[in-house]
Amino acid sequence: MLVTSRDPCVTPVGMAGDSELVARLLDGDDAAFATLVDTYHSTMKRVAAGYLGGAPTAVDEVVQETWMAVLKSLDRFEGRSSLKTWIFRILANRAITRAKRERRSVPMSAMGTLEEADQPALDPSLFDGSGMWTTPPVSWGTDPDRALMDGEIRRLVDEAVATLPDRQRTVITLRDLEGWSSTDVRNVLEISETNQRVLLHRARSKVRAALESYYRGRDD
Repeated sequence: MLVTSRDPCVTPVGMAGDSELVARLLDGDDAAFATLVDTYHSTMKRVAAGYLGGAPTAVDEVVQETWMAVLKSLDRFEGRSSLKTWIFRILANRAITRAKRERRSVPMSAMGTLEEADQPALDPSLFDGSGMWTTPPVSWGTDPDRALMDGEIRRLVDEAVATLPDRQRTVITLRDLEGWSSTDVRNVLEISETNQRVLLHRARSKVRAALESYYRGRDD
């Protein structure tokens, strides 16, 4: 894992428990809804951007439509999945519909075969004919997790993530920046474990390459 922010399991939403939170929302508890929005809104925008190619207006509209749909459909929430998964599936369905209508992107669930399956995860020039590193990876020091929380490094990671293809960016954002589990990501994006694993590996490899370049430049 590259960077982990907060653990979603210990957010106010998680602490309340889905059934309690839904009951409060159905009772018109504005504070409960505000907590829900504060917890998931920014992540919802990132996920929507993965389907819509980052178009700001479309992303904002899809997220707002999702929140309205959540409020209207709460009485039909049956608890067969987590509240988080349920909310993000509504988001994904609306984003897919918008993407198809505007032909902005290919839905996650329509991936079929991996679009990059025949591409190497790392630049082949990094290895010699026997498969050994031509130049070994630069050490990040004794505490890479602490280094990654440094402001400059976090900015570099964010910039590298922003340049990734939509699907890779969405998966690495949910897994490494938001701390989601593999199961939650698969359920929300409706992709297979293999697809998720390859997308995450390629995304992490590209971000790591950006960090490698940074450290090499700093050591020169």
